[in-house]
Amino acid sequence: MATLKVGLVSPEREIWAGEAKMVVAQTIEGQLGILPGHAPVLGVLLDGSVVKVEPADGGEWVSAMVGSGFFSIADDEVSILAEQAELGAEVDVASARQALQAALTAGDQDSTHERRARARLRAAGAEG
Repeated sequence: MATLKVGLVSPEREIWAGEAKMVVAQTIEGQLGILPGHAPVLGVLLDGSVVKVEPADGGEWVSAMVGSGFFSIADDEVSILAEQAELGAEVDVASARQALQAALTAGDQDSTHERRARARLRAAGAEG
């Protein structure tokens, strides 16, 4: 079975790396599903979106909030380079909810802070 070699990194650390069956990313032009054999692509990640990875070992999908950044696909290798990224399993849901409330209270609708707080909650499975 063909797989993808995936690396999701931020300036601070490697967030996730491994073999995957599929990757789903939200770009500034729309959502993109990536399977083995995908044509080469260079894209811009939508700030405050969620990247999902289906591991090749059959484990649970991995979700991560991403800030702005880029991804590339070539020869079944997917590189996701995000300015900010956080695995859904590592999200402090209470903190994300507080950040969302603070952004909404400040009248920052559709701000970077609001989008990222909502993405953190989506990645954690706790819709905001």
